[in-house]
Amino acid sequence: MDHPDFRVRGKIFATLGPNEDWGMVKLTPQDQQAFVLEQPGAFQPFPGAWGARGCTKVLLQSAKSGVVRRALLAAWRNTAPKRLVEGK
Repeated sequence: MDHPDFRVRGKIFATLGPNEDWGMVKLTPQDQQAFVLEQPGAFQPFPGAWGARGCTKVLLQSAKSGVVRRALLAAWRNTAPKRLVEGK
């Protein structure tokens, strides 16, 4: 789709927007709520059903790098096979 995506075992857990000024992370709805509360100017649910399921927009200029790192790790853990996450 003409923009980078990040995958684990073939499944997307994060993408960069076409101009790379925003990204998307696949979070649980609970993780999404926590990140939005922590940095409301940087994290926002996507509209519609995708957002309700945890698809979260990250405005990269506004986001703190440590928080983005945590969100990426959460998205990876949510998407990766449990055996990989557990290191087995």
